[in-house]
Amino acid sequence: MTHTATAAVLRDYGTTPRAEPIELPPLRPDEVLVRIGGVGICHTDLTAAAGGVPIPLPAVLGHEGAGTVVEIGPDVTDLDVGDPVVLGFDSCRTCRNCARGRPTYCTRFAPLNYGGRRADGSTTLRDASGAPLHGNWFGQSSFASLAIATERNAVRLPDDVPLVPAGPLGCGLQTGAGAVLRVLRPEPGSSIAVFGLGAVGMAAVMAARIAGCGTVVGVDPNPRRHALARELGATETLNPDEHTDPGRRIREITGGGVDHAVEAVGTEAVIRQALASLTIPGTCATLGLRAGRNPVTVDQTHLLNGRTLTGVIEGDADPHVFLPELVRLWQQGSFPVEKLIRTFPFERFDEALAAVRAGDVVKAVLTFDPQE
Repeated sequence: MTHTATAAVLRDYGTTPRAEPIELPPLRPDEVLVRIGGVGICHTDLTAAAGGVPIPLPAVLGHEGAGTVVEIGPDVTDLDVGDPVVLGFDSCRTCRNCARGRPTYCTRFAPLNYGGRRADGSTTLRDASGAPLHGNWFGQSSFASLAIATERNAVRLPDDVPLVPAGPLGCGLQTGAGAVLRVLRPEPGSSIAVFGLGAVGMAAVMAARIAGCGTVVGVDPNPRRHALARELGATETLNPDEHTDPGRRIREITGGGVDHAVEAVGTEAVIRQALASLTIPGTCATLGLRAGRNPVTVDQTHLLNGRTLTGVIEGDADPHVFLPELVRLWQQGSFPVEKLIRTFPFERFDEALAAVRAGDVVKAVLTFDPQE
């Protein structure tokens, strides 16, 4: 059956998405309909809204949704109506990379997550006039009270997990935590620097504490982030604007450099600072997304001396395996998601965006009336 909902529709790059009534068509056999309880605002959404990611317009963004399954297609076997779920990125689950447990590098990642339509070209969303909207953003388009997803990217949550703050697990928190726990895999007692203390960086800080790192340096020019970073596991914090060479300063603090670095900004300057903060040998994971090709020049001698620079998407993690692990850590108190979150009713979308852009919140989460 056709459903109606409210969504934030982006009609022009560089503008703020506006709330509009939308229609969702009948589900395909492998799809699920989710009533969204909370959805995080991610930097990737802002980049897309500015035109930095080539999703066609008009479109509905949002890819950190969590909610309750309200309808399932006949081929759905692992989910049922009433199940609480967190939505992540989409992947085919059958290509070579998916089959070996690395769905973040699915060979069909771009069309499944950025294409705006189903594989057969049909749309999952229409506006009030019946005109198609581009949805399927990361397999969900969850800046809406209802979202269509599939079993491929809907992960069941325990019944006692709060839905509203759970949404960011599906992207930003998975990205930062996965980079540490799945890619860098630091040894207990090792050292790490985290550049950029947004949601991704804070997740990396929490993961570093979980991994048992002895030294965790949080780097961010926003001094309001430093106290929270220390509460979450940072042993040192650094304002890079107060140092001409932040990498050298970290080497001084740590007595020779850190074993690992997480770079969650994506600019050439910060990537070079992160590499310069490493000891020999050391590894830097770069996570920050920037619009376009974003060419970066690095000093080759950093690499010749045994250092590694690696890129990471979505924490290089399988959401069906990793997100339940993060939820268990959250329930145990070692991954306190709630300390990063500030909620905003969906109708205060403009206020939430302004808080994100000003750096006043680590993670803004939009909430919906459960009766809508």
